[in-house]
Amino acid sequence: MVAEAVRPRWCHSMNKGLPESIVRLVGELRKLPGVGEKTALRYVLHMLSGGMNRASDLSAALVEVIDRVRPCSRCGFPAEGDLCGFCSDQTRDMRSVCVVESVGDLLAVERMGEFHGVYHILGGSVSALRGITPEKLRIPEFARRVEQEGIREVIVATGADAEGETTALYISKMLESRGLQVRVTRPATGIPMGSSIEYLDGVTLMRAIRARREL
Repeated sequence: MVAEAVRPRWCHSMNKGLPESIVRLVGELRKLPGVGEKTALRYVLHMLSGGMNRASDLSAALVEVIDRVRPCSRCGFPAEGDLCGFCSDQTRDMRSVCVVESVGDLLAVERMGEFHGVYHILGGSVSALRGITPEKLRIPEFARRVEQEGIREVIVATGADAEGETTALYISKMLESRGLQVRVTRPATGIPMGSSIEYLDGVTLMRAIRARREL
């Protein structure tokens, strides 16, 4: 059992007196985005109130995801096989690729129902301040895709902040330097500076994609 002296400071408030196993679970849930102490504790107590079946179902689902899901070998989206559902869908336009920073950004673009090509997830954006170079992202893999897959249009839907703009410009210059005949565009009007693609409303994002401009 963990000694009281080493229990994290946050657990001395509403979690005081709880079993150490519950305290540890609450602590792990608090690491998730947007989950505070109250929410994490509410999740745990809700699972416990439903008996062991509810908790065991959650545990089994987590184990299944860990065991079966891997990044798609082509675009980086979660997949249970070598390719994800987008890359294996032959009805999509394989010559048009939308480049995004994250899975959340991809889902935001897909929800609007305007884009019918495929995707490429970079895993972030270029940032000199944070030491994130193009080589640390999935930019080299993307360059190989463009060269090998006959891609004709690249929509660079990175964030409308300084890092997103830097990433978009880098991708455009990289493709140009390789002499690849590909149209490179960027979502246009409607995206405020500093905004993340993932949190834009569908109408704004749809208009931005429709009015994309050349890079």
